Amino acid sequence: MGKVIDIQHLKKNFGQHEVLKDIDFSVNKGEVVCIIGSSGSGKSTLLRCINLLEKPTAGEIIYNGENILDSKHDIFAYRSKLGMVFQQFNLFNNMDVLHNCTVGPAKILKQPEEAAKKIAMGYLEQVGMENFINAKPEQLSGGQKQRVAIARALSMKPDALLFDEPTSALDPEMVGEVLKVMKDLANSGLTMIVVTHEMEFAKEVSDRVIFMDQGVILEQGSPDDIFNHPKEVRTKQFLERYLSK
Repeated sequence: MGKVIDIQHLKKNFGQHEVLKDIDFSVNKGEVVCIIGSSGSGKSTLLRCINLLEKPTAGEIIYNGENILDSKHDIFAYRSKLGMVFQQFNLFNNMDVLHNCTVGPAKILKQPEEAAKKIAMGYLEQVGMENFINAKPEQLSGGQKQRVAIARALSMKPDALLFDEPTSALDPEMVGEVLKVMKDLANSGLTMIVVTHEMEFAKEVSDRVIFMDQGVILEQGSPDDIFNHPKEVRTKQFLERYLSK
């Protein structure tokens, strides 16, 4: 099982504020890695650095054996291989559901229109949104928008999908429909890096859980290691607070 991505000594500063401090971890093909931790621990910043939506201050991101932070690399080509699902969906409001899912493959991957539509329809069906292809985002619920956003990311045929707290903007009754889609994707063998506050999801679906605190990876291991046998006091405190809710 080869590495899809390898993060080495990654740092990110905003001015004098060091948000990420010497982060090291890798993700293997087919692995589901969930990143948990308190608000402000650096989880979302780490995800945005991996996808180069934020430029790391230092360190390396090794993808296909090469450091993609070297200036010679095509950032857009790299980013097309790491799909991103955001908290706020980030759909194109002026496009219907199907067009949202075909515009990337057509423009970036240069797929013929009919091929892009066929692929997109397959993924929209997979997330249960095939009956909404002509709807605009404003006509959809939050859960439906997020399922479209997942189908859109999948339509690019990425090597991995990054999820940045994909359920945090949803009403409680819509969380389950999105988590079900994500569980199905995890079971299908898709490589996933998920920043989440859904502890039951992390416990059930992860191959590995990373606990971040104050810009560092404080602890990582299997769901059993982290949830049932945490080594660090800070991890125990965090889990006690979350699991008592």
